[in-house]
Amino acid sequence: MKKLAVCAEGISASLSKVSVLHGISVDIHAGRWTSIVGPNGAGKSTLLKVLAGLLPFTGTVTLHGQNIATMPARQRAQTLAWLGQGEASADDLSVWDVALLGRIPHRPWLAAPSAQDLAAVEQALRATQAWDWRARSLGQLSGGERQRVLLARALAVQAPVLLMDEPLANLDPPHQADWPLLVRDLVARGHTVVSVLHELSIALQADDLLVLAQGRVTHAGPCADPATHRALEQVFEHRIGIHRLSDQWVALPK
Repeated sequence: MKKLAVCAEGISASLSKVSVLHGISVDIHAGRWTSIVGPNGAGKSTLLKVLAGLLPFTGTVTLHGQNIATMPARQRAQTLAWLGQGEASADDLSVWDVALLGRIPHRPWLAAPSAQDLAAVEQALRATQAWDWRARSLGQLSGGERQRVLLARALAVQAPVLLMDEPLANLDPPHQADWPLLVRDLVARGHTVVSVLHELSIALQADDLLVLAQGRVTHAGPCADPATHRALEQVFEHRIGIHRLSDQWVALPK
């Protein structure tokens, strides 16, 4: 039986008093990469924020078997790392200091960074190819460079579970191609990754796919499963087709 990293049962949530999620139940398996996909307005980002404990909801979410509603904030911050859309950070902070923020859950209040903290930050900045800018301020960077630094901040947490909402935003094609390799390395080391992606061909490189439409789960299953391909084609009104190309599944317009 596969171990669960995140389990959601009967999740409903609203934004600005408009109901977005309707009784969703999902299981996210540990040590795997799960991509959440669906058309605009399906509730993908809302679901991810609920799983991270960032939005009010009804139902139950557990993280490694513990209810996130009663989990101590520090423990949750050490267990789950978050990268959201359009994340804000002070433009005058250096790239190094932004990435170092990811170590806050592991440091006593007002304590200086430990050798372990410094090593984690360096590893994260090198993994996102942002090491060479570590002394530059965030405000000096392009949108894509900034996104890589914010990804480094999330990686620096070294949490067993990493949730990412549109992590490829503003990245150029080479760095978009690098991102799945980074995720695969995390998964190989036992981490659990959950990503919301619009890039369907990259989403299909995950282990599992969660397909949403109108605030409900229409399908959950392995990315290589033909049933998953049919569900994905159906949710996009058969305007795409799933094909095998160079040993990978890709989504192509019809």
